[in-house]
Amino acid sequence: MNLTSRLLIRLAAAFGFIAVATGAFGAHFLKNRFLLHQLDAAHLLDIYEKGVQYQFYHSLALALAGLLLAHRPDSKWLPRAGWLFAAGMVFFSGSLYLLACRDLLPFSVAWAGPVTPVGGLCFMGGWLAVFLGMRE
Repeated sequence: MNLTSRLLIRLAAAFGFIAVATGAFGAHFLKNRFLLHQLDAAHLLDIYEKGVQYQFYHSLALALAGLLLAHRPDSKWLPRAGWLFAAGMVFFSGSLYLLACRDLLPFSVAWAGPVTPVGGLCFMGGWLAVFLGMRE
């Protein structure tokens, strides 16, 4: 297994761990905070949980890219897929976490709204790169 393949799989494990921890944080801590501040807890938790859901799915996709790269070490597309999945998780899921918590944060996160679609494009690019990597 080459270095990049190992790195992608380790990143997948880290992002997966963070997804589980973030989901638990939302379910056990944020819900109470939203209610305490008289915010629309159901709506905000839906946004937050969408970030967790996509992060978890793409943690698995990142692991897939790493495993496929182990079998196709000369692929130029599979490492790109992994980096696109990682970027997508940071931009898409990260922006949703910030947007869901915007009323609890001491700073503006208005800039995060336009970042979410960039993350979605990274996810789509990652899946396209997996497709292209399997055609090489």
